[in-house]
Amino acid sequence: MHEISLCLSTLELIEKQARLNGASRITAVWLEIGALSCIEESALRFSFDAASRQTLAENCQLHLSYLPAVAWCWECSNSVAIDRHDAGCPHCGSHALQVESGSNLQVKQIEVE
Repeated sequence: MHEISLCLSTLELIEKQARLNGASRITAVWLEIGALSCIEESALRFSFDAASRQTLAENCQLHLSYLPAVAWCWECSNSVAIDRHDAGCPHCGSHALQVESGSNLQVKQIEVE
């Protein structure tokens, strides 16, 4: 389960930013999850709850949004949205795709007190 290591890294990042800005508590975190990130939402939520105990982010709200992945099709030269690694191009059906985005987890915003 890689979600716990992702949560630990995320917490380190958001706590650092909160402290740099004089915050005493993190009340909410917004994360963007790429469609190809292989992150399971329930595991991420469980891991975040466990990892945030006794930190500035304990009991904060976790908001998740999902972004489609974008790939370049080498056959028809189109940038296309995909939702899985084995997807074909929706325009020409080719599987000659190069993933350009959508495999990451990104902190978009934090709310602090």
